[in-house]
Amino acid sequence: MHYCRTVFVSVYCKRDTLIGCWCALANPVSTEVLGLAVFDWLVLAGEHAPNDITTFVPQLMALKGSPSAPVVRPPTNEPVIIKRLLDIGFYNFLIPFVETEEQALRAVSSTQYPPAGIRGVSVSHRCNNYVTVPEYFSLINDNITVLTQIESQDGVDNIDAIAAVDGVDGIFVGPVDLSAALGYLGAPNHPEVQRVIQHIFARADAQGKPSGILAQAEADARRYLEWGARFVAVGSDLGVFRSATQSLCDKFKG
Repeated sequence: MHYCRTVFVSVYCKRDTLIGCWCALANPVSTEVLGLAVFDWLVLAGEHAPNDITTFVPQLMALKGSPSAPVVRPPTNEPVIIKRLLDIGFYNFLIPFVETEEQALRAVSSTQYPPAGIRGVSVSHRCNNYVTVPEYFSLINDNITVLTQIESQDGVDNIDAIAAVDGVDGIFVGPVDLSAALGYLGAPNHPEVQRVIQHIFARADAQGKPSGILAQAEADARRYLEWGARFVAVGSDLGVFRSATQSLCDKFKG
């Protein structure tokens, strides 16, 4: 049984930084290649990417020999979807569009077996190696990571309450959605959006929680690290593939 929770939970205490990447191609081969790059963590995207349970499983298999911690972003904060993702083998969750303390509590509860939470119980599933891990039920509740994503004005307004929820292990900023919510659609580098991002980092830190963000440009990633972000995704498989293939084509046709 491979637990990845400490990858994120210990990072704040140790003041380490974790460098990650986004997996949006929904393909086990590309995910396996990213695993070979030895990022600290990889987000397997389920909100905007064409992923579902049947595509997540082979990607988890592809990462079995990798030190990169798989993190799943479900399409929504919904207990049944989260339950199914737990059962197939995810330990680390990035929950999108969390706006209130109640929604943060719901996310945490969805990952926990009763009486601590509302996770439905199945005896035989992939996460407990099909009933070959005797200690699974006694250990799993303490080995789940929940990262809540702030990407709206309500989320910003309620950041202190969200970050204070027991079981929320970190705060993640969605810069593009946040910029849209603040009235700057497509402009996450607008000074006001950047001010709010820095505010979120500071408030998470005040609650003793690490913060993270996705940054496709190197300058942005380095700025967020300077501001105190502890887990930063520095690109995506789709972005890297698109950029590299265009560059290759332009080299010969441009």
